[in-house]
Order: sequence, then structure tokens, then C-alpha cells
Amino acid sequence: MFAIVETGGKQYQVEEGRYLDVELLDGEKDSKIVFDKVVMIVNGKKSKVGQPYVAGASAEGTIVKHDRAKKIIVYKQRPKKGTRKKQGHRQGFTRVMISKIRTSAQKKAESTTEEA
Repeated sequence: MFAIVETGGKQYQVEEGRYLDVELLDGEKDSKIVFDKVVMIVNGKKSKVGQPYVAGASAEGTIVKHDRAKKIIVYKQRPKKGTRKKQGHRQGFTRVMISKIRTSAQKKAESTTEEA
């Protein structure tokens, strides 16, 4: 079972027990985070596609670390002018460990067991 979530203007495939590198998020290390913009849940015959999002679905995770990606080199040169410009860039990211993917049916089942 996996889900497609949207965060930072991009869509990512998430799976329980796997980590995910997303755009830099607010939050401290070891804090919980919930992705509530779930575009699709794939679970065999029980797959659901949202319009635009699946109602009541979410993916929960824990922030593992904030880091920066490998450096990329940006090099610009104008031909026959002798103009050159070299820059480096490191994009920040947040690594999130996905712990649980929940659907609306699972949320209802958990709330009834907590009440009893």
C-alpha cells in the first residue's frame, strides 16, 4: 500500500516505513508532521483517487533531519564577449520518515475503539 501526497507544490509517492526528502519544512527534529493533501491511495482493489484530494485521508510521519543537497554548479558564459559567471547552489530539504497512511475508514475504526 502506498499513497501519493502533495507538499511544496510537488507530488511524492509515500510508503509506510520509508523516508522521503521534501522541500524544507518548518518543525524541529523528531516532531510529528501530517500530510493531509492525499491525491491517491493505492491498495489493490481498494484504491482511491481524489478529486482533487481523497477525503479524510492523511499520511503521518516524523521529521528525521533538515539538511542541504549536493552542490550544483551554475555556469553562464557569453560567447565572444569574455564574460563568465560561476555559482554554486545547495537546496535545503527535510527528510521525513513515514509512519502511517490513514484513510477515512481507518480513522473511523480508531475513533470507535478509543470511545469504547
